[in-house]
Amino acid sequence: MNLASVPSLAYSWPELILVLAAVGILMLDLFTRRKQFLGEIALLATAAATLAGTRLAGVEPTYLFNGMVALDSFAVFFKLILGLSAFGAVWMSLGSRELENEHPGEYYTILLAAALGTFYMASATNLLLAYLALEFVSQTSYILTGFLRGSRRGGEAALKYLIFGGVASGVMVYGMSLLYGMAGSLDYAVIGQRLADPGTNAPMLFIALVLVLAGFGYKIAMVPFHMWSPDVYQGAPLPITAYLSVGSKAAGFSMLIRFFYPGLSHVTTNGAWVTVQGVDWPSLIVAVSMVTMTLGNLSALRQTNVKRLLAYSSIAHAGYILMGFVVLSDEGLRAMLFYVATYYLMNLGAFTVLMMVRNNSGREDIEAFRGLAWRGGAVPAAAMAVCLLSLAGVPPLAGFIGKFYLFAAVIDKHMWMLAIVAGINSIVAVYYYARILRSMYLDRPVEGDPVMHSDFHSGAFAGALAVGTIVLGVYWRPLIDLAGQSLNFIGG
Repeated sequence: MNLASVPSLAYSWPELILVLAAVGILMLDLFTRRKQFLGEIALLATAAATLAGTRLAGVEPTYLFNGMVALDSFAVFFKLILGLSAFGAVWMSLGSRELENEHPGEYYTILLAAALGTFYMASATNLLLAYLALEFVSQTSYILTGFLRGSRRGGEAALKYLIFGGVASGVMVYGMSLLYGMAGSLDYAVIGQRLADPGTNAPMLFIALVLVLAGFGYKIAMVPFHMWSPDVYQGAPLPITAYLSVGSKAAGFSMLIRFFYPGLSHVTTNGAWVTVQGVDWPSLIVAVSMVTMTLGNLSALRQTNVKRLLAYSSIAHAGYILMGFVVLSDEGLRAMLFYVATYYLMNLGAFTVLMMVRNNSGREDIEAFRGLAWRGGAVPAAAMAVCLLSLAGVPPLAGFIGKFYLFAAVIDKHMWMLAIVAGINSIVAVYYYARILRSMYLDRPVEGDPVMHSDFHSGAFAGALAVGTIVLGVYWRPLIDLAGQSLNFIGG
């Protein structure tokens, strides 16, 4: 079924809620002096949009807006992840001292606009809409990165983000234009059908895919399009850094999967995915995956700023997630979706604790965590320990289960070199996570270290994320089943 624009609105409640809330906040900002409740409206809007997304789970798969948007289980799954990411970013923003008195009306309007763009990134089935959605998220992200007035570091980060994003966007558009010229269509399904013709110019198609991959790779911080990530993560306000690490990255992976799988691959009668004839893009991404995780982990070893350390960690995890992408199987995709969901919990939890430490001490380095467990921060230290150990893949936490499924998918396809490199990288990662753990528990506080005053708002959120990480480490079946059920692509 392919619905026109007006009937499609009945299935677009998550997006409509975000639009109405963003416009409402912007208008209310003009007429009220009490700005705090604007963030509370944004929080309610992201929660409502996420709940509205759950109502779409049982809807029959269909195309919306004349075939430009897909409403299927895959889109619904990512809308839930992206809605929760926006909810987490707003929650953190309400507890952030960095953002006090920083034009909350404009801030929350732009943040909701970014969330809206990510929703369309996850469901776009047309090259034009995919580009517009990605650019919309990018433009709002540039503004949010440099939102702090008087922060030279934030301004520099926003400028670097803009420059790298502009270059990646230009390269991607050129690749899309080549695809359009070869296929004569902007729709993924039509492109896949026409490029499956044995007469397709395989070298030209491969070049086009590499150029398009530049845009997707920039969004997920994949090597060699990762160079913006450390500076942007360090310069942006902490809630925005957290949002870029989970929401923006998840949206990038959703675009990557939908473009390369239902678009440029097809399912055979035995249920296996096969790429278009003559174009072996999985081999390229195998190499990229190994380089990405290796560079991210090795670069994180020497970092002393925790935001920057988590930025390189985020790059490494992009390499891990790509393991599921290259195996061309439902098992690999299921592992990717599961890992994206667990990554939300453990990474957002780590950033929330970092924000609490920064609120208390004004610092973001590892030394700021010195003796945290012994100076009033036992709960934040425990939450941070759970999240970091999960990121390292230590059982029985959610990160271990996620890596288990990724490794199982790779080993099932006999990709031994990829599995070995990923295993070595997982061991390397333990070292730099352990540096923070050692500082919190083994290093005693010295005179002058402030006593940790944990506010309930941020502490409850960090605790909930840590508990979720533990629960998914011992009872993961519902989530892995949901990930498996979310692979029913419309038209693929």
